[in-house]
Amino acid sequence: MRKTALRLGFLLLVVLLAASVAPALEREPWSVFAERRARLREKHPDGVTVIFAYSELEGSSLRTPFRQENNFYYLTGWDQPGAILVLIPPMQERNSPVFEQVSALPREILYLPARDPKQEQWTGPKSGPYDPDIPDKTGFASVRPAEVFESDLAKAMPGFGRVYLLRSREHAADADPEPGRVQSVEKIVPTAEVKDARPAITALRVVKSPGEIALIQKATDATVAAHRAAWKRARSGIYEYQVSATMLGVMFDLGCERPAYAPIVGAGLHSTTLHYAANSNRLDSGQVVLMDVAGEYSMYATDVTRTIPVNGRFSPRQKELYEIVLAAQKAAIAAVKPGMTLSRTGPNSLYRIAYDYINTHGKDKDGNPLGKYFIHGLSHHVGLEVHDPGTLDAPLAAGMVITVEPGIYLPDEQIGIRIEDTVLVTESGYKVLSVALPREIDEIERALRDAQRR
Repeated sequence: MRKTALRLGFLLLVVLLAASVAPALEREPWSVFAERRARLREKHPDGVTVIFAYSELEGSSLRTPFRQENNFYYLTGWDQPGAILVLIPPMQERNSPVFEQVSALPREILYLPARDPKQEQWTGPKSGPYDPDIPDKTGFASVRPAEVFESDLAKAMPGFGRVYLLRSREHAADADPEPGRVQSVEKIVPTAEVKDARPAITALRVVKSPGEIALIQKATDATVAAHRAAWKRARSGIYEYQVSATMLGVMFDLGCERPAYAPIVGAGLHSTTLHYAANSNRLDSGQVVLMDVAGEYSMYATDVTRTIPVNGRFSPRQKELYEIVLAAQKAAIAAVKPGMTLSRTGPNSLYRIAYDYINTHGKDKDGNPLGKYFIHGLSHHVGLEVHDPGTLDAPLAAGMVITVEPGIYLPDEQIGIRIEDTVLVTESGYKVLSVALPREIDEIERALRDAQRR
């Protein structure tokens, strides 16, 4: 128990120290965010769009510093709490009695809460709507105090029959903005039809801009360095949490604000548990250790997994299974191009390519095919979230960023192997963003031998 408490205390200290010295976010030019807002207005020509930022409480906790709501950040680049975005399309009915009233309002408005000196003593200085340089700080020509939001919305809505909001979801990886604020909008415009803004925003988010791809690459580069550091640390007698701490330290040192998800470092039997997060057991010779660990850089995630032998050499059985997973991954990556899908069925399914390879190569200890041990999907979208929104059966397009991550998990043999890379879909095929991290058995074993000599 004492060892566990010390370990948790150490990891919390690492996170807090990293948060205290985290660099300012790298951000795309304000013009990129303005273009996204303009495209969203085009998708919602019949209604006013209202997007809430996270409040201070929603976006932070005792364990983590504030992190902005993804959709709000995507549209604004604003990373402070309590803001509201309103987008107003041009009104089509010029003869309407409210035409002049609505047309007098700006097409896009950022509402900011007033500064609170007492709160800033706890969480640091913020920008306010009355700051003299606030348009330059935000990229918005119109920045207004949050207290006039409701009256402005009441003036705008008579010209439109709909309002678009981020509707609350029952199950979601990231929290939705406070339902009470969404309900307050419904009360302000009780006669308007309330529609979900999420589908239109997701359609924009799923294809990444060059700036987004560059940030994902930086997250990936830091993650690759963290995995290489873990290979130097991993050996018999070391604990999984020590490997995880090494990786977190490297990612923080290279500019990541936080891990993209809870680190997974599982040796032996724990390598067969998909979302193993305890990271509390010792690495022993003869085991493989699966490390699914990645960083988030300037709000953008990546996702990388490698499986290595603790003692520096794969056993014959580990090698056999590893080569099957690697060949399945190579086959799926080679097929990545526009028009393919991430779904589990269909003629253009990347998943089917990997599954069919695994199911036709190798056997379990009872002589059965291995397909049933590939127990998860092959791919997901990556962006502001490690599991970024996107439809699995929609055709891939250039600019999308996905993972390719086949795996085989055999609890009876205490062997779990997953190989995962982050991949950019290009006009003609693909680019593996995590290509700098070796996947071949001889390269991994050579790197481990070199590390153990030091």
